[in-house]
Amino acid sequence: MRPIIPDYLAEVLEQVEPDASGAPAAYIPELAEADPERLGAAFATVDGRVHGAGDIDVPFTIQSISKPFAYALALADRGFGTVLAKVGVEPSGEAFNEISLESGTGRPLNPMINAGAITVHSLVAEAGSGPAERVRRVLDGLSAFAGRRLETDEKVCASELEHAHRNLAIAHMLRGHDILTEDVRAVVDGYTRQCSVLVTTRDLAVMAATLANRGVNPLSGEQVVPEGVVRQVLSVMFSCGMYDAAGDWATQVGIPAKSGVAGGLIGALPGRIGIATFSPRLDSHGNSVRGVSLFERFSSDMGLHVMEVPSAGRAAVRSSHVLGGGPDALRVLELQGGIGFAGAERVVREVLDTDPREARVAIDLTRVHAIDDVARRMVLEIARRLTLDGREVFLVDPEAVIPDPDPGDGGRVTVIREVRQAVPPGA
Repeated sequence: MRPIIPDYLAEVLEQVEPDASGAPAAYIPELAEADPERLGAAFATVDGRVHGAGDIDVPFTIQSISKPFAYALALADRGFGTVLAKVGVEPSGEAFNEISLESGTGRPLNPMINAGAITVHSLVAEAGSGPAERVRRVLDGLSAFAGRRLETDEKVCASELEHAHRNLAIAHMLRGHDILTEDVRAVVDGYTRQCSVLVTTRDLAVMAATLANRGVNPLSGEQVVPEGVVRQVLSVMFSCGMYDAAGDWATQVGIPAKSGVAGGLIGALPGRIGIATFSPRLDSHGNSVRGVSLFERFSSDMGLHVMEVPSAGRAAVRSSHVLGGGPDALRVLELQGGIGFAGAERVVREVLDTDPREARVAIDLTRVHAIDDVARRMVLEIARRLTLDGREVFLVDPEAVIPDPDPGDGGRVTVIREVRQAVPPGA
């Protein structure tokens, strides 16, 4: 059988290919020479499978798509307090290179506009690190997100540095407000090198999937940044990643995203997928024309909008039934799917409504593929309270979705692999 997803991607690429509107970035000579006909799209799943079509292995510079990843590195290296003291998280409603700072503090409004990204670059690596250490940390970090060693395009870097007047002006303003506290030109040079790292569409899909996978690279298995950092980064991407088109993007596409002026565009849907597209023609916001069209199509076709939630009818409780009879009767509460707070609340409600009289209760997790922390604690609290009510509680957990379960004070639970292990012989 032919693979389905690459065929779907090829079909969608064919549909957007005739759109010749927009043009490659003209203010950087090396980018202006990009082939405007290049077009590619890739999906990377959180378990490490990459599907693609078109020019997904053609290298181009990462540009502003580096911003969320550098932000993640700075948060991991310096901590939230230090970074937030220097860079805000509010949408600017302005173009990516606008010279604007927060009134009173001089902070850039967010890390996705150039003022914020330049500041973020200065916060990468340990405090006291020099320019070379920062550049090395960024390159190592971006490579870890991609799952392979990346390198810098020196020609693009030189071309951008030759035309970096606006970024230098922004950096001098930041220095005037003591947001930057070191040599301005060294910071802008490092930030430019960050933007000049070469990637492919395939790389970007994996990098996005690493964000979607709670900071774990799905190919290497490496925890690149902590999970809490990823939540912060994705939140800022959702509200600020598409600059002055962020509102339209949030409502029409609904995927945390980031664009780059070389034509790349990424989206990361938590727990599900990383997406990347490449097409050098840009719109008036600096976003890839055909890339935006592709994402609109992906979101619509596959229901990827973050506000498009599964039907409430998909209950966490698959069944509640009794095996056997008399004093050996076993109440089995069979759960299913991925369980968060709402699903766990349904489980609690089921136990309360059923009010099991059986002396033995089994909570069957065989069909549960994931359970978040709050749901885990709620299920264990159910076990604790059933124990306190005099029930013998079993946890059927063959895949250890709740490792080392501890119901807490007064609670007791026996972990088994199959329900039949809780049924006495002859019952």
